[in-house]
Amino acid sequence: MTGSSLLSVRDLSLAVAHNGNQVVKNVSFDVGAGEIVGIVGESGSGKTLATRAIIGLMPPAVRHVGGTISYRGRDVLSLKDRDLRRLRGGEIGVVFQEPMTSLNPSMTIGRQLEEGLILHTKKSADERRADILDMLKRVGLSEPERALAAYPHEFSGGMRQRIMLASVMLLKPALLIADEPTTALDAVVQRDVMELMVELTKAEGTAVLLISHDLPMVARYTNRFVVMEKGVIVEQGTTEDILSAPEHPYTRKLLSSLPFRAAPRKLDMSRTPMVSARNIVVEYPGRKGLFRKQAPKRALHGVSVDIHVGEVVALVGGSGSGKTTLGRTIAGLVQQAEGEILFQGRERSADWRDYRLNCQMVFQDPYSSLDPRMTIQALVEEALRLVPDLDGAAKRKRALETLDEVGLGGDFANRYPHELSGGQRQRVAIARAIARRPKFLIADEPVSALDVTVRAQVLELFSDLQKRYGFSCLFISHDLGVVEQVADRVIVMQDGRIVEQGDRDRIFDQPQEAYTRKLLSAIPALDLNQTGGVTLKWRLEA
Repeated sequence: MTGSSLLSVRDLSLAVAHNGNQVVKNVSFDVGAGEIVGIVGESGSGKTLATRAIIGLMPPAVRHVGGTISYRGRDVLSLKDRDLRRLRGGEIGVVFQEPMTSLNPSMTIGRQLEEGLILHTKKSADERRADILDMLKRVGLSEPERALAAYPHEFSGGMRQRIMLASVMLLKPALLIADEPTTALDAVVQRDVMELMVELTKAEGTAVLLISHDLPMVARYTNRFVVMEKGVIVEQGTTEDILSAPEHPYTRKLLSSLPFRAAPRKLDMSRTPMVSARNIVVEYPGRKGLFRKQAPKRALHGVSVDIHVGEVVALVGGSGSGKTTLGRTIAGLVQQAEGEILFQGRERSADWRDYRLNCQMVFQDPYSSLDPRMTIQALVEEALRLVPDLDGAAKRKRALETLDEVGLGGDFANRYPHELSGGQRQRVAIARAIARRPKFLIADEPVSALDVTVRAQVLELFSDLQKRYGFSCLFISHDLGVVEQVADRVIVMQDGRIVEQGDRDRIFDQPQEAYTRKLLSAIPALDLNQTGGVTLKWRLEA
C-alpha cells in the first residue's frame, strides 16, 4: 500500500433487516492515498453493497450489524446525514455502472455539472463555468460549449460515462469509487474511459476503489485487489501475486473462466454458403424539421458477407459500426434499401416461411425478449408453433428435451423468467432458438451482460450445441476475447463498412488494418500457468 491509509474497512457485516441474513460478512480492506484497489466477484458477491456502505447508500432493507468504516480517521457509520452529504461528492466521488440512470434526463449537462460545484464550493458562476469547460475538454468532448446546453440522451454511452467522470472529478475528491464503470461499453471505449480515469485521478492524487467482475481490466489498472464470494473476502493481495499464483479455489475458478482461444476447425468452404448477403445498403429516414427534412442516415454501405455450412462467423466492431443492423437485416427484422440476401443459394424471398423457420435469433437481453407471463416450457413450445408434423405432445416432448440440453431440466420448466438468473434466462433464449433445429442462428451480444463464470458456461454450452447440430452462426459481439474462443472467421466493421475479414487466427495474430489493431490492443492475451494463475499480456504492445 502506498502512502498513508485513506480508507480503512474493518470486519464490516451487513444483513437483510427482515430475516437477519448476512449478505456481507467480516469484510476488511484498506485503500491508501493515491492507490488503485480493485474488488472483484460475481453478481451477488456483496462487492457493491460493501462499497455503498462507505458513503451511506445502503438499500433500506439492509442494515449494518458489525464492523467499522474509517475515512481519514473519522467513523463514517456514525456521521449524521448533513456530514454524509458533505462527504459524498466533496471528498468521495462515485461513478456508477449506468450513467443514463445517474444523469437527470430533464436537465442539461451544464446544469448537472454545476450542481456539485454549487453545493460543495463557493466559486462564482463565471469560475464554475470555466472549470466545467476545462474539465469537459480534459475528458475528450470536442465541443464543450455545445455540450453545456445538450441533454444526456444526445450522447453515446462512452461519452455519458466521460461526462459522469467529469462531474465527479470537478470536485477533486480524495477517493473515487468506480462501480462497474465500463461494463456496458465497447472494448475500445472501455479502455479509453479507464485510461482517462487513471490519468485524471493521478493528476489530482485521487485514490480509486474499482468494483468490477472484469478481471483483465482490474489486473491492468490496480495495485492490489480483493476477491469476494457470497459476501466474504476469500483472497486479497497484490495484483501480480494473485494473478500469477492464486491461493483460493474461487479465484482460480474466476481466472480459468476467462476466454481462451479454441483450436481451429476444418470446414468445407467449397459448398454453397448457408447465407449470403450481397451489397446490403440500409438507410434510416431523416427526421422532419419545421422547414426541411434531414437527409437519410446510411447505416450500411454495400456490405457483403458469406456464412458457410457449420461455420461460426463473428461480426465485431464498436457501437455504431453497423454490426447489429446487419444481423437484424439478415434476420428480416430490418428492410434493406439495396442488395439481396440468399439462403442456400436462393433469394430468401423465394421461400420466406422456410427461411424464417431455419433462421433464429438470440438477443442480448433475454429478459426483454421473454414474455414474463409465460412459463419456461411454454416459451420454448411457442417457438415450435409453426413447425410442421409436430402435434401438441411432440412439441411438449421437444421443449423438455431442449431444456435438458441447455441444463434447465427438472422444475425449471414450470418457472417464469423473473425466477431465473441472467445466465439461466440466456439458456432459455438459446433453447428457444435451437428447439426448431434451425440451420442458421444469429447471436447478438449473447453473453455481454453476464458474469465471467456464467459467460464461460454459456459459451461452452453454445459450442457444444453448435457441434451437435451443426448450425451456421453469425455471432455479433464487441468482446474480442469471447470471439477468439468461439469464432472460425472474423469480420471487422467500422462506420457501416467492412474494414477487414479473414480466419480468426490470422485476424488476431496478423491484423492488417489500424482499426483492427486498435480493437485488439484493448483486450489481453491470456495463458494459464502451472499454478492455476494466468500470464496476462496486452496485445500489440512492445
